[in-house]
Amino acid sequence: MTTNVAVIGMGYVGIPIAVLLADKEIFNVTGVQRRSKRSGWKIDYLNQGKCPIKNEPDLPELISRVVNEKKTFSVTDDISVVKNMDYVLIDVQTPTDEQHIPQYVSLKEVSHQVGQHLSKGTTVIIESTCAPGTTDFIVKPILEEGSSFKCEEDFFLAFAYERVMVGRLIYNILNYPRIVGGIGAESSEKASWLYKQVLNSEVVQTTALTAELAKVVENTYRDVNVGFANEVALVCESLGVDVYEVRDLVNNLPFIEGRGNPHRNMHIPGAGVGGHCLPKDPWLLKYGVTQYGKNPVPLNVIESSRFRNLSMPKHVVHLLKECEAETNRKNSKDQKIAVLGVAFIEDSDDPRNTPTQDLVNFLIEENYLYAVHDPFVRQDEVEFPFSSNLEEVIRDSDAVIVVTAHQEYKNLDLSYIKSLMKDNPILIDGRKTFDPKKVIQQGFSYRGVGRGQFRTG
Repeated sequence: MTTNVAVIGMGYVGIPIAVLLADKEIFNVTGVQRRSKRSGWKIDYLNQGKCPIKNEPDLPELISRVVNEKKTFSVTDDISVVKNMDYVLIDVQTPTDEQHIPQYVSLKEVSHQVGQHLSKGTTVIIESTCAPGTTDFIVKPILEEGSSFKCEEDFFLAFAYERVMVGRLIYNILNYPRIVGGIGAESSEKASWLYKQVLNSEVVQTTALTAELAKVVENTYRDVNVGFANEVALVCESLGVDVYEVRDLVNNLPFIEGRGNPHRNMHIPGAGVGGHCLPKDPWLLKYGVTQYGKNPVPLNVIESSRFRNLSMPKHVVHLLKECEAETNRKNSKDQKIAVLGVAFIEDSDDPRNTPTQDLVNFLIEENYLYAVHDPFVRQDEVEFPFSSNLEEVIRDSDAVIVVTAHQEYKNLDLSYIKSLMKDNPILIDGRKTFDPKKVIQQGFSYRGVGRGQFRTG
């Protein structure tokens, strides 16, 4: 017997889980995507068996197979297909605004639409990251009101968070444990059954609230660790030390079972933190405990780390100004800055919450001219202009700032870069892209995030 599944939201989470399910004989999967100006093109693209996400191992082959050969996956903009579904997975974005408040416009809209078309016995699974309490206090009432059904009796509801990372979407879904939190025991069981048909790893059941909290804590933990690494990088710059040597020494403490030495894993510092999760999940955590917690809990460590990470693009501009002082540049108005990288992570086409946006804003505030390059990102994904022509971006620039460590940049010849630039060139490396000694030997004025011992002035 075929199990019908709808996956709402054809993005970095929705597409891979949809095609993994469709690749199993027991599932027929329908993707649902709005025909928006930004993402509507994905509908026809996916229905042609093409992969809209670049540099993603196994995903293009999977999409082609389930669309063209098995014919178990198709995409539509008609959300009424929900009425024929046994399972509905919701994978829409849940951003925060400038005041760090969750913006659940898409989640609420989709929940209303699903409720209107919901059939008895359907299991709804929220995969979008939410503030703790969202499934129980926001999604559940909307579904119950729209359907006139009762959760855990007429339909079932769970929160089951993803652990995807661009560049290894399929691998992570298949091999990382899936945490499933149901509104009740039967919701947990039904949602768990779905994932067990696909995953190679374990499925762990808990409550919806606990699962929501675990998700945002997981990403907040990473954000705090990156904030720590960025703060250590500033210390290293001040003391004239290389942060990467410090990191290697910190992390070489061996873990010995039963001897009390926990792992040390100091993270990598850089020009900023991007992606869909880390910049917002600490705020989702704060929102959840503020809205639904019994007592106020000041999140001093978490918020300080978030603000430290937000400060790094501005720090990169500070490094630029240090190099300008060395090269006697006085008027930023006449200077062109070449910024390399829009995607938030190397060799990806994902620009969500890219620190390049903040860097560009700071350059504009300081009256610099700027040009940005990225080989993978689509122009309609960001608000600022950029080019895929690297030579054009670097030519006649006074300084190059590396924000994303694409392999293409790592392979660049420093003498070639210098030949395109104006005299007394500046290179600011925000991602450990180049060997500082070689940069300085080529005659650049150099700064790198955390590379204190390689200052040229």
